Amino acid sequence: MSGDRPYRPDVGRPISGTADGIGYLALPPTAVDARPAGPTRLIVAWPGFDPPRTAPALAAALPLTGVPTWRVYLELPAVDGRPASGLDSGALLTSEGVEAYGAAVEQAVERLPAVLADLRRDLGLGDGPIGLAGFSAGGAVALLTLARGVVPVTAAALVAPVVAPAHAARSLEKRSARERDWNERATALAERLDLGARAGDVAARDAALLLVGGTKDRLVPPGEITALRDLLLRRGASAVESATFRMGHALAAEPGTDARPPTTEAVRVDGVVTDWFRDRLAEVSPDLGSGQVTADGRTGADHAGAGASASQTLPDVAAASGGAGAAPPAAARPQDGTADDGPAQGPAPVRFEGSRV
Repeated sequence: MSGDRPYRPDVGRPISGTADGIGYLALPPTAVDARPAGPTRLIVAWPGFDPPRTAPALAAALPLTGVPTWRVYLELPAVDGRPASGLDSGALLTSEGVEAYGAAVEQAVERLPAVLADLRRDLGLGDGPIGLAGFSAGGAVALLTLARGVVPVTAAALVAPVVAPAHAARSLEKRSARERDWNERATALAERLDLGARAGDVAARDAALLLVGGTKDRLVPPGEITALRDLLLRRGASAVESATFRMGHALAAEPGTDARPPTTEAVRVDGVVTDWFRDRLAEVSPDLGSGQVTADGRTGADHAGAGASASQTLPDVAAASGGAGAAPPAAARPQDGTADDGPAQGPAPVRFEGSRV
């Protein structure tokens, strides 16, 4: 049961709570031109060890506003009382870091059925398949969820997923000129969480998959993303695509714990992931009206007296998560001092590779 039952005076606003002891931030359906095209009414997403490190930070970076489902951003489980947001990918060079990573990823998967039960009750949702999204370590959670088949999944979009801790550690060794210091337990755990070795199990779930990588990513190189795509296709996956952006690993500015204006890279990734989910989960039509799309798939025009519903703003997300509000940016720009490589809100050329549904 949820330890913090949310109060929902207005489902047009984000809400926060806990489900099976895991903190979450839920963004309600507010797409004005789309409604669910199937049974999926919920997308669950996890942050990573790198920015964005928390549910509110990931919600600000990837709000997926145009998808007519609830989008629920879950915190990674705390490890030995230490929140996962206090870690970073550099910890993967140590045995303690690998064990913390493994515990967070495996606990997130093991607790998902109980978390979903609480979320469905809190949000008034019925049973049915879900969508998955994840960044970095959160992408590993989504892949392991598919591999283990703990819940039915329709579609999953993964941004720079850590496919194998050993591969990530190898990249970190090259970048930092440090060697990993793993004991036997950490080595065995890393082998168990090599999700490339579980490609057959992932493919067997028959969920549509989108893998997103960055050309400047030094933790999860783009070649690893395309290699996973090709491996999944060889193992029988029917719908796997990949997309590559000119970006590094992080999807938000440091420290990556608060809801902050999205970077240029995050805006572009959010646009592509949103469109990808809409193609698979939504019926899109400008004739649906300008009202809020509710969890049961109806628009605000179907409800007497219902007015137009605006997209969630950054202050909405910050307020729901208990953080300080911030004015939404006129145009999202990089927050980490890097040069802007194009207009934040303009279309970015993206070439999908792989199989389409």
